[in-house]
This record gives sequence, C-alpha cells and structure tokens, in this order.
Amino acid sequence: MSLADGQIPGEPAEPGPAPGRRPPAAPAAPATTGAPAPGPDEDASPDASPEACAEGAARRGRPRSEGVERAVFDAVIGLLEGGVALGDVSIERIARTAGVGKATIYRRWAGKEDLLVELIRSVEPPDPELPGTSVRDDLVVLLEFMLRRGLAKRTSALLRNMFAQMQTHPRLWDQYHRTAIEPRRRLGIEVLERGVAAGEIRADLDLELVNDLFVGPLLLRTVLQPDADLPPDLPARVADTILDGVRPRG
Repeated sequence: MSLADGQIPGEPAEPGPAPGRRPPAAPAAPATTGAPAPGPDEDASPDASPEACAEGAARRGRPRSEGVERAVFDAVIGLLEGGVALGDVSIERIARTAGVGKATIYRRWAGKEDLLVELIRSVEPPDPELPGTSVRDDLVVLLEFMLRRGLAKRTSALLRNMFAQMQTHPRLWDQYHRTAIEPRRRLGIEVLERGVAAGEIRADLDLELVNDLFVGPLLLRTVLQPDADLPPDLPARVADTILDGVRPRG
C-alpha cells in the first residue's frame, strides 16, 4: 500500500467492507431549524406580483379560506362605511386593514374589480332557481328575485353606497354587468324562448324588447323611484299583464 492510497506505513490497515456489500450510507443531514414554510393562507412573498400569485394558485390548486375571505370582505365594508371613496379602496389598503398580505388577496381575486363584484353578490339575494313548471311561473320567480334585490338595496347602506359610486368606475361597472346582470338577462330571454316554443308567446315578437317590458316596471320602482311601493304581488301582476299581451292571437 502506497502513500497515494492514504495508508501510513507501519499502521494496520482499516477493515474495509465485506465483499459483495455496500458501505453503510452516511446519516441524513438534520432538518434545518429556519422559519416554517408558509401555510395555506400565508404569503410566500409579500411582494409577489399578481401574475406570480395567479400562476402559483393555478399550480397548487390552493383552496379558498372562508375565514380569509370574510376578513377581506369585512375590511372593504369597514373602509366604505368609514367614508373611504371607492376609488381610494386599493388592494394594499384592503390587505393592511384585513391583516393579510397582498399576495393572499391576489391568490383569490384577479384584482380589485373581481373582489368588489364578489362582495356585492355576497350581499345581494342569491340568484333564483327556476321551477320550470311553466313560462309564467319562471317569469314570476325572476321578477320576485328583482323585487328582493330592490328591497335589499333599500335596506343595505353598503349596496346603496357601492351602486351609487359604481357609475363613476367603468371597469367595476362593466365587470358587474358582465358577471351578474348579463347572465340574468340571458336567463330571462331563455324563458321567453321556451314560451315561444311552447306556443305561449307569439313567435313574431322581439324577445329582447319583451324582456325589457317584463323587467322595466321592477327596475323603475327599485332604481328610478326608490320610494315607490313594492307590494309582494307585484311580480305576478306584471307577469300576467304582459303575458296577456304577448300570447298568440285567435
């Protein structure tokens, strides 16, 4: 054995591993004692960009936390009720008020408009489930929803405040119109199309206009005349009156 082999002359050689056996593996390094990994509702980086947060959410499939959402919604409500203008309600300000990081918010909403629209819809009555028993019944249910929504706007300072300010924020209004108003409008037209197919509504009518005739009285009394009477039987009366005029003649 030479010095190049690491053996000092005159000293006994250390026993090597038995033939056919591998030397034992080195023990694993102890776990680091640094800060724990972020939890499901903690920020991996407080300065993460919205794009990075969106990519992370898609990659991890992170479930939503009702507690975090409630804290964020309460923060927005508190800011608005405290007199903060809608244009001054930023993601950074919401995060600071809610006690969460901006990345936590961006993992759940693409931006302020998405967050505010979801807040509005959480306060509004839930969208109706149509019975499907008849065109009249479906129309009455849709109009009853509009009635409940109008009453909610009258009794909710939050909704009154947000709808009043939304008119001066086109991006927010467009987002609400696209995700809330337009689907409801399409639903009403689909009911009318079923009425045409069933022979309950004339086929020569402009269904967009007919839909406006149905929703117009409710919009008039809830938006343009916020102090107008809203009796419980108003939806049925509106539906019966208009259906009487759009039924097939003869």
